[in-house]
Amino acid sequence: MLVVMQAHATEEQVRAICQKIESLGFRAHTIPGAERTAIGITGNKGEVESGTLEEMPGVQEVIRVTKPYKLVSRDIKAENTVITFPGTNATFGGKGLAIVAGPCSIESREQAFAAAEHVAQAGAQFFRGGAYKPRTSPYSFQGMGEEGLQIMADIREKFGLKIITEAIDHESLALVEQYADVIQIGARNMQNFSLLKRAGRSKLPVLLKRGIAATLEEFLMAAEYVMSEGNYRVVLCERGVRTFADHTRNTLDLSIVPAVQRLSHLPIIVDPSHGTGKRNKVTPLSRAAIAVGCDGLIVEVHHQPDQALSDGMQSLFPEQFADLMTQVRQIAAVLGRTVPTIGPHSTVADYRTSTQPVTV
Repeated sequence: MLVVMQAHATEEQVRAICQKIESLGFRAHTIPGAERTAIGITGNKGEVESGTLEEMPGVQEVIRVTKPYKLVSRDIKAENTVITFPGTNATFGGKGLAIVAGPCSIESREQAFAAAEHVAQAGAQFFRGGAYKPRTSPYSFQGMGEEGLQIMADIREKFGLKIITEAIDHESLALVEQYADVIQIGARNMQNFSLLKRAGRSKLPVLLKRGIAATLEEFLMAAEYVMSEGNYRVVLCERGVRTFADHTRNTLDLSIVPAVQRLSHLPIIVDPSHGTGKRNKVTPLSRAAIAVGCDGLIVEVHHQPDQALSDGMQSLFPEQFADLMTQVRQIAAVLGRTVPTIGPHSTVADYRTSTQPVTV
């Protein structure tokens, strides 16, 4: 169920609707729009009686939402969600493209800083790196843990890049919250519902990767888990699905970008590194992803990929990433989009305490 408020509805009227919904035993989710506010209702197993809500001051209409996902749907919010970061030009969604780059995993301070310097110079706004690495083999490099998080926090201070890193369980998520700017939920955890709910109670935005065999509806329902807990700052990420193909690590499904954009207001970016697993395919698929209309890229870059402890085969050399950025800007211009520079940066503490609203 969705309550659409009148354009001139006051904050008191919106608050009264939320209180009424909660008094009925449901949960209210206030989603401000460009022209009016919508209030989503969750927690109801059946249809909510709309009569009393329709008669309350400030209400324009009450709409029954038939899709299994509600908060991620364009039914509740027609405008695209734009996630902003106070004090910077970095965004997910909107006219500007988000460029996330860095090594698969943080291996050492020297390695991480070398990669960060290159991606910052090329024009990325976000630095990615794994402090916790869920690997297929228990004997593979598992990441540096909190030491890796501290290294990334130091990179933010030096280069102004916002930090994105993966949480693999409740314990690591609590630490990621202390150091990072965006929490990544990886493909293996897309349907780890307990972890999704915990991320939904975080104050940080969540980057949610599509599972290796997830349908479009399953992908959106995973985002719904996060949003149902009150965190509406969700970014979707296509990173390839498992098919019969053996010429790539995964099959990058670019058709999901317009499919998501038709159904959901959430931004969606593309990971051509995991989507192909082959360095020589990353740049071509990045170009295609921008052309198809995604809201950004997340690309693996390593200054010595042949010596990388994980995913070296799919990591770009710094000069290749710089060339890619040149091409991305050219394609973005054709589509009326930009690649903004990072601009002045703020600390994690500034980000948490800022009263500047995130556009949702």
